[in-house]
Amino acid sequence: MIIALPRQRIKGNAMARKQKPALRNRIAVIYARYSSSAQNDASIEQQVDKCQEYAKQKGFTITGTYADRAMSGRTDKRPEFQRMMKDAEQQQFSYVISWKSSRMGRNMMEAMMNDAQLRDCGVRCLYVEEDFDDTAAGRLALRTMMNVNQFHSENMAEDIMRGLEDNAKRCRVNGSIPMGYRKGEDGKFALDDSSAEIIREIFQRIAQGEIQANIAADLNARGITTKTGGRWGKNSFHNILNNERYTGVYIYGDIRIEGGIPAIINRDLYDRAQERVETMKTLVKSRRKRDNAEYILTGKLFCGHCKAAMVGASGTGKLGVMYYYYRCNNQAVAHTCTKRPVRKEKIELLVAASVREALLQDETVQWLADTFMRVKARLEAESDIGILQDKLKDVNATLGNVMKAIEAGIITETTKARLQELEAEKQTLTGQIDHERRLIPTFTRNQVVGWLESFREGDIEAPRTQKRLIKQFVRAVYLYDDHLHLVFDYNEDGEGIDIAIPDDIDTSSADLEGESVLIMPDLVYQTVLIRTPTIRLYGRVFLLSFFFEEQ
Repeated sequence: MIIALPRQRIKGNAMARKQKPALRNRIAVIYARYSSSAQNDASIEQQVDKCQEYAKQKGFTITGTYADRAMSGRTDKRPEFQRMMKDAEQQQFSYVISWKSSRMGRNMMEAMMNDAQLRDCGVRCLYVEEDFDDTAAGRLALRTMMNVNQFHSENMAEDIMRGLEDNAKRCRVNGSIPMGYRKGEDGKFALDDSSAEIIREIFQRIAQGEIQANIAADLNARGITTKTGGRWGKNSFHNILNNERYTGVYIYGDIRIEGGIPAIINRDLYDRAQERVETMKTLVKSRRKRDNAEYILTGKLFCGHCKAAMVGASGTGKLGVMYYYYRCNNQAVAHTCTKRPVRKEKIELLVAASVREALLQDETVQWLADTFMRVKARLEAESDIGILQDKLKDVNATLGNVMKAIEAGIITETTKARLQELEAEKQTLTGQIDHERRLIPTFTRNQVVGWLESFREGDIEAPRTQKRLIKQFVRAVYLYDDHLHLVFDYNEDGEGIDIAIPDDIDTSSADLEGESVLIMPDLVYQTVLIRTPTIRLYGRVFLLSFFFEEQ
């Protein structure tokens, strides 16, 4: 028993709904699609030529051509295809001529639905290489051919996977290439000498005890970029330090071949770097257990002498008193700097008080409020909500079509799989829309001014007040012997102000006779590297800080 697929009614096409569509004339259009990954597909030009020749033989008048280049049939998000469907609703033509039925959809179900929608608009699909007449037998042949097309698509995907696995067994490049390598003429990994040297340097510096903040700052200062051309960040180091391929191991999925690619570092250096990373994690945990002190300038305080990060530390004095301070990492680890440590509570108070003094100026508050509102307007203009909502509308429409097919008795593994796929896509789009909405603040300018003025209140001696001021407004503090250079996060040109420091801010040598422990090295470089003196980025950070603060 053959069950015909129910036709999808098109909104806005009242004539098509009132009566069975009839072919009105010999006006036709051409639809062509070419997927760059399908090596046997005819090109767009070849498809169009064949369609024009077919139209001439059959006496059709071609009034337009719709062509999607390098577009897979596995999605209906094809701009020219969607434009053709809209024109069909307006009854601008009576026939669509295509090279093969495989051009019309991602699988048999999708292609049949597209065909049914066109029929409800009074449009019939004709195929140059496949002659299906408009009879029950012809429609059966069309459905059979579309099943064959779907099989071909799925079989090609399996062939691709087999090809990738074969490549892996031969140690050939599959997918992205890690920094330090390039694709050789034989398709295998080859060393990229310049970037391989950077990888080697990173592992050596980590193994020697240098923290990632200093390495990142140095690489950025030297103009060395990541593989993608960006600045060095936390994920850059994490991916590199955990990539065993650099020791010469070829890895693809479950396939692992020792010596399958050229080694950039030896196993000993890799293991020493891994041990150093684990040691720093242990120090962080140990420090947290030892005391509850919070170093709110971590990632923002730098040595004025050598520009290295100053990290939080603690030490026990002769009388058993615990001291908390910041010290230059180069002085603490490599002993290459002479900067003396500074008392934690004194430097944090000095920085926080300086920030509040700046915010006491009304012109600063008004300027910041104007800046926030400009960034808010840009966020609204750049939001993807409209695009996501259009995609969700299309998914819901396709879901309706599949449900109608199921209700009509067409229940196959394909329809079940398609239903599950659409439900998953709907859930993803709904989550993305909710996320985008949360990123668009709803505050007014008066609310921004009120929020900024709230930083003038509170006890400046209280750690909570200091943390709030430093977190929101400080980009960097460079500490010299007699002054500090404070860079505000709202200063677009990156310039700052100089502030004199009191004589008692240094920690005396007698205070430091006990054991000291470095803390939070990961937070140091993570915070430093996300700070950039651009109004776009810091504006977005400020807006989100204000929007979510204490919610």
